[in-house]
Amino acid sequence: MKFRAVCAESPVDGRPLWVVVDESYGLHHEACTFLAALRGMGRSFNTEKAYAGRTAMLLTWCSGQHLDWTRVSLLDLARFLRWLVDEPLPPRSTRVSSPPQFRIEKSANAVMTGVFEFLRFCSRNEWVDPQLAARLSETKYLRWLPPGREAGEDGQFRSVRARMLKLPEPVEEAVEFLTPEEAEELLQVTTHARDRFLVALLGCTGERIGEALGLRRMDMHLLSSSRMLGCRVEGPHVHVRRRANNANGALAKSRFSRAIPVTDDLVGLYADYQFERDKVAEAADCDMVFVNLFHAPLGRPMRYGTAKELFDRLAKRAGFTARPHMLRHGAATSWIRAGVAPDVVQVLMGQISPASLTPYLHSNGADRRAAVELVAARRRQS
Repeated sequence: MKFRAVCAESPVDGRPLWVVVDESYGLHHEACTFLAALRGMGRSFNTEKAYAGRTAMLLTWCSGQHLDWTRVSLLDLARFLRWLVDEPLPPRSTRVSSPPQFRIEKSANAVMTGVFEFLRFCSRNEWVDPQLAARLSETKYLRWLPPGREAGEDGQFRSVRARMLKLPEPVEEAVEFLTPEEAEELLQVTTHARDRFLVALLGCTGERIGEALGLRRMDMHLLSSSRMLGCRVEGPHVHVRRRANNANGALAKSRFSRAIPVTDDLVGLYADYQFERDKVAEAADCDMVFVNLFHAPLGRPMRYGTAKELFDRLAKRAGFTARPHMLRHGAATSWIRAGVAPDVVQVLMGQISPASLTPYLHSNGADRRAAVELVAARRRQS
């Protein structure tokens, strides 16, 4: 039997949520309870989506192997991990024949993260062997500490719980990001003021897409002074706040609110968007910043799926890969390379730990070429 993750609508308030169903669209009780618990803990919509897919993947594999998932062993999970990288991915299109694609080690480890959390949840509810949860990790002593981690006065923080099953991951060159030139090109291929403002907002502020889609009109403080609104932050800025009651399911990942300064150009793009929005009468009563203007239901808050479809269209027009998170990475990379202090970048990005900035402290081919040529030039001078 095959299981899959599907997006449903809450019967209580109509908000989108994720469930796991079988081939007959019957709800998988334990998986759906697990996803409901994630929502109760305030996990983001995207996290819920990812964990739903990963849980469905485990259930499908167990069914194909004639295994009772409630009695799965550590050895079975090791076989599942190996299967994740050995099994070809389903083709994206049946029209064009292409060589098989495989899941990389990093993606397989990410799948196991969701699977382990699901099994731990089931263990706490006595749906699987409680001893299994204890076997999923082991105590590991850190001889070398990662950036941003302190050992403690007595070295008490050098011992951590590490996953038992994890594939070694190749060292990546860097995170994927859009350069300022690519971000500008993306802006040029937009056809609507709303879409142009969304792209510019993500590139200017480094917000996550969930944070942008969760913005309310009251969060847009775009005057030179917002004291009349009771806000002491100087200059035009936007407030990013975590709200669990957004009708579109958008949720800020960070629990801490922050204010992000914006440029005058972005203020102008917002004004253009408001002029476009005012032409749609259904949008007048919605307090969300980003709403549907070009398809039903008009005036309703813009959802993740709509944003993804928008970026897919823009990427096709621009001729390169473009996802919302690549604009966030591009903003962080630009700030770092411009010499902005790491602690300032950390606050702008809404990161809790300084170690979260490590992916952005990368070099590219041009940086390495410049370093070699600089040393060579100095040697010639001497």
